[in-house]
Amino acid sequence: MTDPFNPYLPEVATILETVQETHNIMTFRVRFDDAAKMAAFTFGPGQVGQLSAPGIGESTFVINSPPTRMDYLQFSVMRTGEVTGKLHNLVAGDKIGVRAPLGKPFPVEDMKGKDIVFVGGGIGMAPLRTLFLYMLDNRADFGKIRLLYGARSPLDMAFSAELPEWTSRDDIETTLTIDRDAEGWQHKVGLIPNVLLEMAPTPENCVAITCGPPIMIKFTLEALKKLGFADEQILTTLEKRMKCGIGICGRCNIGTSYVCVDGPVYTYAQLKQLPNEL
Repeated sequence: MTDPFNPYLPEVATILETVQETHNIMTFRVRFDDAAKMAAFTFGPGQVGQLSAPGIGESTFVINSPPTRMDYLQFSVMRTGEVTGKLHNLVAGDKIGVRAPLGKPFPVEDMKGKDIVFVGGGIGMAPLRTLFLYMLDNRADFGKIRLLYGARSPLDMAFSAELPEWTSRDDIETTLTIDRDAEGWQHKVGLIPNVLLEMAPTPENCVAITCGPPIMIKFTLEALKKLGFADEQILTTLEKRMKCGIGICGRCNIGTSYVCVDGPVYTYAQLKQLPNEL
């Protein structure tokens, strides 16, 4: 069967709903206008899409809805420039272009039977969310699941509508933290790497997955190493480096690695073989 998706051509999709996550992060839930293509669409947790802002350009965003829930595809966009600013002006009913799926997914099969530690910061929760929800929908396939999610303040935490469910479930352990105390905050206060060290997850039969601002990732990696995690046990995703998404433009390279072809998911062991650009 011929692949119905041409990676060079955006599929026209309709925005079903928008959610204002924070002052600068908006979530879009979209469906392809072609019902057959929507029904045929498949992807793995961690793969990304290029969203087209009409008349402006396109940018890369992880598909942060899981492949176990296909009523729509969800993308969360932080306003950072011209393209994202245009996207933030779109509303339900507007059309948008989507090129997806692009990149390689998380190695889900290799994680089965293992304990999982998610460490997310701010918008970095988006690429973790797709894998996190996929694992919740296939809960019996995985061991202990722990989520550490942090932001500068409660107002900077994306997916806030979902946090009460995550913190109340008894089959996972969710820890929320903010950098400085805030009125009414009932969870942890502290920088993510420091809270991670307090949690002290053990590395035996465990995989750690982290995503967030580069400085957070840097110190989270150091914390995980202090806890005894091997380089091969640590994963992160670098989708924000992707440009064309298909290995043509050459603008996402780190040394000899093209993020859109070889990533965006990398183990820390793989990253250590490349120039240090975290």
